[in-house]
Parts: sequence; structure tokens; C-alpha cells
Amino acid sequence: MRKSLLALTLMSMSVSSNVAFAQQQRGTAEEQKACTRDAQKFCRPVLDQGDFTVLACLKENRSKISAACNQVLKSNGQ
Repeated sequence: MRKSLLALTLMSMSVSSNVAFAQQQRGTAEEQKACTRDAQKFCRPVLDQGDFTVLACLKENRSKISAACNQVLKSNGQ
């Protein structure tokens, strides 16, 4: 279940409603798919510690993550 709920904070934090904020934190299905495997591989110990921690972990492992996940981070200003 964690795989499908893996939420990456990939977009700017300025939103006008809680619904938009929730959608933003999760990213699109394509973005989640691009980074799920990398998050599981490199960030497994911190998956339960929140979105920002997982994002920080992915950024710390940028040289190891897939090109697709790296592109998701870049396209969202990370």
C-alpha cells in the first residue's frame, strides 16, 4: 500500500485549496511511477517519515536515481 501512497512533494507549495495541495504532494501518476522504484531502492528506511524526507533522500541520491525520476525532480524545480 505504501507504494501507491508514496507521496513526493514535487511542485511548488503555493496552492489555493486543500484539494489542490493534496494532489500536488502526490504528483501525477506518471511522476509517482517514475520515482517509486528509486524511492523503494534508495529511501526504504525513510519511506514512513514523510514526503519531505523522501524527497530529500531522492535528492541526496540524485546520481544514483533513474533518468526518469531525475527528470521529474528537475521539471518540478527540485
